[in-house]
Amino acid sequence: MVAQLETPALNTPNLPYAIAGLVQVFTCSPRCFITNVMAQALRIAGQGTPVLVVQFLKGGIGQGFEHPVQLGQSLDWIRCDLPRCIDTPQLDEAETKSLLALWQHTQKVVLEGKYAFVVLDELSLAIDFGLIPLEEVLEFIKNRPSHVDIVLTGPEMPPALLEIADQITEIRRSHQP
Repeated sequence: MVAQLETPALNTPNLPYAIAGLVQVFTCSPRCFITNVMAQALRIAGQGTPVLVVQFLKGGIGQGFEHPVQLGQSLDWIRCDLPRCIDTPQLDEAETKSLLALWQHTQKVVLEGKYAFVVLDELSLAIDFGLIPLEEVLEFIKNRPSHVDIVLTGPEMPPALLEIADQITEIRRSHQP
């Protein structure tokens, strides 16, 4: 059985008010939050909402933003075009170029309004490593189209991002192993 959901356009004139996008933060000390965030992204994409998942520090599959993985019709998933995952602030020139190209591409497509739900995975680590400037991230969030939901993930989330968040989810163990 196949079901087709019809979703209203993002700028539906029939609504008496504009729906403002939220800034959500998912953080924890071990890096283990992507499952919760991906479940949310898949659920939203399954309803026909355009979703973008950007994994800034993941590589290893030769992907890059030119070759997004498409999950269904509404979810694009992109990573750096790198042979490895980034786990240190020391990058060579090609790695730095790939990461910055991914960041520039992300800003461009979000500001164009192509996506309504955007996951910026491990962005806090990219900021902490000094690879993406915090000021650029704050400006990007401030200038995004008003309907766009942004989800930021990563440990050691900068206080400035926590201050602008509409929702903060801290994932932690309830017991010691």
